[in-house]
Amino acid sequence: MRDIAFVVHPDYSMMALAVVMAFEVANSVAEAPPYELHFVSETGGKIKTSCGMMLESEPFTEMPFHTLFVGGAMTPKASTPGLIAYVRDAPKRHRRIAAICTGAFVLAEAGLLDGRSATTHWMHATLLQSQYPAVKLEQDRIFTSDGSIWTTAGGAAGLDLGLALIENDLGAEFAKLVARELVIYHRRVGSQSQISALLELAPKSDRIQAALTYARENLHKPLTVLDLAGAACLSPRHFSRAFQAETGQSPAKAIENLRVEGARILMEQSRHSIDEVARQTGFSDRDHMRRAFVRAFGQPPQALRRTARHATHAHHGMSSVAL
Repeated sequence: MRDIAFVVHPDYSMMALAVVMAFEVANSVAEAPPYELHFVSETGGKIKTSCGMMLESEPFTEMPFHTLFVGGAMTPKASTPGLIAYVRDAPKRHRRIAAICTGAFVLAEAGLLDGRSATTHWMHATLLQSQYPAVKLEQDRIFTSDGSIWTTAGGAAGLDLGLALIENDLGAEFAKLVARELVIYHRRVGSQSQISALLELAPKSDRIQAALTYARENLHKPLTVLDLAGAACLSPRHFSRAFQAETGQSPAKAIENLRVEGARILMEQSRHSIDEVARQTGFSDRDHMRRAFVRAFGQPPQALRRTARHATHAHHGMSSVAL
């Protein structure tokens, strides 16, 4: 049994508790529950969260936990001296420490992120770097790990981190089972961008959305304007005008962004050759894909794959320590 604790405090963001679901589901699908969940706070008792809901908590003690999660408020704010003292001493007692979203500010204020790689929600990344310049900020990642300390972006990224930790503890197949139970369409690796190309396009009409859905499902095809207009049930001329007006991008640029995003996921999560990744995502050849990667990420696909594999090896190395 692994004891997992969640540090809560007044105005604690409810989104930071999304990760709890990963461990709750893990307990429900395992033959014997692998996790014991705790909610701890400086004062103990009822804690009023960001949405006004009261959360019952245990007071801080010296009890060691397998993993300690530290969340934050919707927007970063200074922590109490008691909270900082507890977090500062956390590495002496707990095997893993994880920060969700603005919880990274709490770890940074306690000095735990000095000289370490870390991330947070993209909206607060610049502020974190300016307030704590000793942090090696990785602004556009879903989550990071550096030694025994993990940090993650906001929102649903907490679930991605939770699944990664469960995989470290109990293996990839068990983590997949939990993801299926959570109805998670696609598990994201830590190095994946916080910003989705499809989400950024944000079309206003169902017809343009239909064209983008068609494109995402058929990236291996040429995807001409005529193809997309047909999916949207519009004439090519009307489609091009409507697409530009609704997304702020030309169809060609949007399709390249979708191809790059799809190719990046394949580069990080599969063993396909670069030529095969290029073929599956509709690039004419590997050189075409390389140029698109450099435009989008400032580095070629091979570099992103090396980074992802290095992170994966680091995560699996941590699993032997954390078990």
